[in-house]
Amino acid sequence: MVVDVHSHFFSSGYFRTLAAQSPLPGDPDSRLAAVAAKAGFELPPPEVPAHLSRWIAELDRHRVEHLCTFASVPEEIPAVVEAAALSRGRLSAFALVNPKTAGAAARARTLLAERRIRGVLVFPALHHFRIDGPEARELLEALSEHSAVAFVHCGILIVRLRDLLGLPRVQDPAWANPLSLIPAANAFPSVRFVIPRFGAGFFREALMAGAQCANVLVDTSSSNSWVLTQEPRLRLRDVFERALEVFGADRILFGTDSNTFPSGWRKDRCDEQRAALEACGAGLPEQERIFSGNAKRLLGLP
Repeated sequence: MVVDVHSHFFSSGYFRTLAAQSPLPGDPDSRLAAVAAKAGFELPPPEVPAHLSRWIAELDRHRVEHLCTFASVPEEIPAVVEAAALSRGRLSAFALVNPKTAGAAARARTLLAERRIRGVLVFPALHHFRIDGPEARELLEALSEHSAVAFVHCGILIVRLRDLLGLPRVQDPAWANPLSLIPAANAFPSVRFVIPRFGAGFFREALMAGAQCANVLVDTSSSNSWVLTQEPRLRLRDVFERALEVFGADRILFGTDSNTFPSGWRKDRCDEQRAALEACGAGLPEQERIFSGNAKRLLGLP
């Protein structure tokens, strides 16, 4: 049984929100039908319980005990919160927050106080802010009040659906250096900061942030194709070996970045990561912590 800390629920609301912004011809439904056919993914049903049922079936089939799942646009937060509430403890909801949006931090504080979310996901590269800057301070204060979790996406960021829908690429990784987490993590020691994808190209900087701050963790999610940008080139086993040396087995969280169907839950990524850990000599106790124990402790799961 594993606990996956990084997935995207990708409800109907997520797709419709981005389709409504698209410059492609036609109405949102026709745009979505065209890009889904082109890219080979299935559009989810509009009803949250129906989409949740498919996710729960995936978790059961692959023996996934618990799944952290993100609302990937603010408009999707109600659907993800509803799914977590209906999941009988199988899902934890996280809300995407743009701290530059008026009232966003206050809404996150309310959701945290009502225990409807376990934390937030922020995209500094997409929304052009620094996690240690003044725009993020109110959000970090809200997270600190509840000892909550902040997934701070750093490095390379490509949102495939935005590209398919013809939306402009505004992502700028200059805003998303893991070194920015160091002042934020030191200022808010009760917040747990998670750097997804080992820093997604800023691997050295992620290691530096982890070496400086005990409340900074990494997750292992995605295909980790960012290794192709490194010089000298890294293998995934090399990445795990270095991460274990700096973070230790207690601050590495397993994730897949699963999102659409028919791919569903990405068992292939789980298998690849297990093989990489075995290749770098990680024993069963270390693997147990990475694949479930650390996440349970982070989320307060039994």
